[in-house]
Amino acid sequence: MTHDPAPLVVRPLSGPQELDLFNRLDYVLDHELADDLATGRRLPRWLWVALRGDRLVGRIGWWTGRPGAEPQALDFFDLDPELPAEEAAEVGRRLLETATAAVLRGGPRPEFGRFMPADWREVPQTRARLETLFGVLEASGARPLVERLRLEWRPGTPVPEPSDRLVFRPVKDREDLLALMTPVMEGTLDAHGQADLKSGLSPREAAELHYDEELAHYTTPRDWWRIAELPGSGEPVGFVVPARNNYHAIIAYIGVLPAHRGRGYIDDILAEGTRVLAAQDVPRIRAATDVGNVPMAKSFGRAGYVTFERAVNFVWDAPGTSGD
Repeated sequence: MTHDPAPLVVRPLSGPQELDLFNRLDYVLDHELADDLATGRRLPRWLWVALRGDRLVGRIGWWTGRPGAEPQALDFFDLDPELPAEEAAEVGRRLLETATAAVLRGGPRPEFGRFMPADWREVPQTRARLETLFGVLEASGARPLVERLRLEWRPGTPVPEPSDRLVFRPVKDREDLLALMTPVMEGTLDAHGQADLKSGLSPREAAELHYDEELAHYTTPRDWWRIAELPGSGEPVGFVVPARNNYHAIIAYIGVLPAHRGRGYIDDILAEGTRVLAAQDVPRIRAATDVGNVPMAKSFGRAGYVTFERAVNFVWDAPGTSGD
């Protein structure tokens, strides 16, 4: 005789004291949760669990980089790996729909991001689990936007000495950088930038959005930010934004102006950004680039950055797709 399984209960955490319950499933960002809750980057009502009796069969959670703001990203979504695929998909649908309705209250859905092993496609169990998860997202109207390489520079990796091909100066102000970000947006290989342009934004508007929503919020010194120029003439060639986010030292943004592409300047500019952060004695430098941005990926490789993970982004509001 078989017994019916316990009913599925989907609810938010009652408070930080239930974090151990949330962490019965595991993900690479688990170690950040306690501090995120303490600082307001996460709220208990943004962290939801799916339970069958005492068994955690799913969890989901949102994050913001600016405490007090609405959720900026959906970055936790895990299902019990022991569940059969069909049951996992049903649990995932119930959890996603119920939690989304309560957390976002009909507002726009922020992007979903997931970090994955670099070899996720080659490991059958990992691939099956992720494809089940992605299927739940797609059933809700989400579409994959991009897959990205997650890269890391580690202390001890050689940093090239400055060459004589370029000179660098600090960024003066917002307009100084926006004047260069705008032409870089034209013909960008970055999927997020392309999506902004397809949504109807002009290159200038897309640059302003990127600056105001991301770059303006870094609290590390602005004099780390560099503009690359040709010696003598002072003609701008590109720029790099070394910074530190809430968790790591990062190459936040890097670009070469269209008129100067194809001459290897990206290597010089990336080396400068790496030197700036390495001088701060950081334990690592993180960066990311789209899988499809082959020139940038090759430049990171030449600079000694290694791919340690991949990431995927899904959106509900990409131009030309359905969604809430």
